[in-house]
Amino acid sequence: MNSDRETRDRNDIPDRVDNEQVEANPNRDPFTGETGAHPVGTGIGAAAAGALGTAIGAVAGPVGAVVGATIGSVIGGLVGKGAAEAINPTVEDAYWRNNYLSRPYVHTGRVYEDYQPAYRTGYEGYTRYQGQGKTYDELEPELKRDYETQYPRANMQWDDAKYATRDAWNRAGNNALFFNEDHYWRQNYTSQPYYDPGLTYEDYQPAYRTGYENYIRYRDTGRTYDEIEPELRQDYEQQYGSSGLGWEKAKYAVRAAWNRLERAVHR
Repeated sequence: MNSDRETRDRNDIPDRVDNEQVEANPNRDPFTGETGAHPVGTGIGAAAAGALGTAIGAVAGPVGAVVGATIGSVIGGLVGKGAAEAINPTVEDAYWRNNYLSRPYVHTGRVYEDYQPAYRTGYEGYTRYQGQGKTYDELEPELKRDYETQYPRANMQWDDAKYATRDAWNRAGNNALFFNEDHYWRQNYTSQPYYDPGLTYEDYQPAYRTGYENYIRYRDTGRTYDEIEPELRQDYEQQYGSSGLGWEKAKYAVRAAWNRLERAVHR
């Protein structure tokens, strides 16, 4: 680390992060150098499609730290077409097969195959309809039609299936957003005022993830970042305590990732 950085007044950094202007680019393709078809979307290579499952798909709970939270149409506009198309049906099917029994709408005696068409309607529907800028509630009639048309012999009627469809839609939406944000910060972290040239993106990645995942988690609570910061620190240290980047350095990246989504809502 150079001497100028060592002597920097660290108290100035939060203000610079707060005031940083970050532009969202809803049409930016987060993948380069890949060609080929994807089983759900188009225009993205199989390797890039599988990356979503690797980077995000293994998190605990239906959508990691934000179970039950949805991104809504405003923040959803940040999700580029490529990120939405990166929803990998193989990863999603495996996820729900392993986790469906933990969901509150699952009835005793039902097997995964009963819910599988509903989950598929949700995550494939997200890929199909995400670009319309509508919410799940606005699109539910289309999803119902898709379910009943594609799976006329399904073991479950829509009134029971719709809960699994919404669950899969929410997970797909959050994961596409998180994938999009991860790509954004990977491309831009070196231009941030808190950047330390001795650190790699992988050092900062847990901090960024703490910021954008928890913005979705807390955004409807009416609390400010400063009010929530103690909880964010606790969450970061519990999940990533061994990441090598202490909170005093990580907190600037956490705030930056939080602020980027907050600006998208309030612009």
